[in-house]
Amino acid sequence: MPINEIITPLDSATLETKEQYKVYFKIVKHAFAEIVKAIKEEKICSPSETTYVKQYCDLLTYTLEAFRVKYLFDDEEKMKVDLTESGLPNYSEFRYLVNDMELKNEYIQKLPEVETLKDEFLEILLKHKEPISDKKLHQASSIVYYTSVESQFLFKRYIQGKVIKTASSSETEYMVSWAFYDVGHNRPFICFMYFDLYKVAMENYIDEIYKVLETTADRSITLDSMAYAIDKKLVNVLPKKIKKIDLGPIHSVFAKDELQVTHAILQSIVDKSLDLSAYAVSLSINETASKDSMTEGGFFSKQHLQVWENKRPENYLFTSHRVMQLLYDKIPDKVYGLTRDPIEIATLKL
Repeated sequence: MPINEIITPLDSATLETKEQYKVYFKIVKHAFAEIVKAIKEEKICSPSETTYVKQYCDLLTYTLEAFRVKYLFDDEEKMKVDLTESGLPNYSEFRYLVNDMELKNEYIQKLPEVETLKDEFLEILLKHKEPISDKKLHQASSIVYYTSVESQFLFKRYIQGKVIKTASSSETEYMVSWAFYDVGHNRPFICFMYFDLYKVAMENYIDEIYKVLETTADRSITLDSMAYAIDKKLVNVLPKKIKKIDLGPIHSVFAKDELQVTHAILQSIVDKSLDLSAYAVSLSINETASKDSMTEGGFFSKQHLQVWENKRPENYLFTSHRVMQLLYDKIPDKVYGLTRDPIEIATLKL
């Protein structure tokens, strides 16, 4: 397939053809499956963190499949892909998906009965020997979309994980995770906080913890700002460590950013040095930890707060062996600037 058939229409930030949908969804779903495997095998996160990363990525993969079914045969509405440092669906698409699920019963009533549509398909194929029209295919995919997609499995703007007790060897008693799809970056983030409680039982304070996290830590801000805000609002929580994982961007034929990795891959696809399916995924981890405490406020409103110290950010790149070789050749300084050598993942075959 010529490169211009994939790239050119994306100037409008939408997927226009069935071939684009096919290639795009194979890339993004393959990417998150491979990332989860690599994080576990390379021990980039702790075992408990890896478990939660997999759960959040499973939600994201499920949501991407919902997008695929929704748009594949729709000639009117097209899915928007963020063209900046993301390579993932625009945040608005996630919002529309949630709205669809809230109104699914109304939409289902407007669609033909399944048996009626089956009979029409059989008549068209067997009696008239004609292909099924896109309109009929869209009706069929809409029935699948509205009857099979479950709202609780979608990756939403904010997803709250449960508070769990840490291992006995841990420096803190509790850990909580959460994830969000950042509106500005159009990328998913996964966060972990390790903490102790002060003069309160967990069952009496857990709702307050969830409330503050959702209102304070539901977007990508500097980690020390996030840590201070959480610490300030949760007076009975003693946070000790917060970690934020940035999943992306995805550097592929569908990206239009100014990043070196993206440009190297795009140029190599144009030069036919790489296949259309070639891609790489960036992942960064930021972590801050309490190194001391301080007192803030007057005599009657005194509060003990943590003093935070940021660790050096960790930057990883996941890609196939062929792309890895190319990046070493074209942008060696960028590759050597990573926390470690690029991590090899399976090559995607279209």
